[in-house]
Amino acid sequence: MENGIESIKNAANVVGELVRDTTDFTRHEERHEEDEEIGIGSRASAAKDALGDKAKERKHKKEEKGHKQAI
Repeated sequence: MENGIESIKNAANVVGELVRDTTDFTRHEERHEEDEEIGIGSRASAAKDALGDKAKERKHKKEEKGHKQAI
C-alpha cells in the first residue's frame, strides 16, 4: 500500500512540475510580445527575466524527470 501512495504522490508532483513549466513558458511568451514595443533598458530587464525563467524551466524539467522515474 505504501508504494501505491508514493506512486500517487510522484504522479502529482509530475503534474505540478508540468503546470509550473507551462506557467513559466507562458510568462516568457508574454514578455517576448511586450519586448517588441519597449526600449533598450526594458529589453535588458526582460532578457534577465527570461534567463531566470529558463533556469526555472530547466529545474522543473529535472524535477519532473526524477518524479517520473520514481513512479
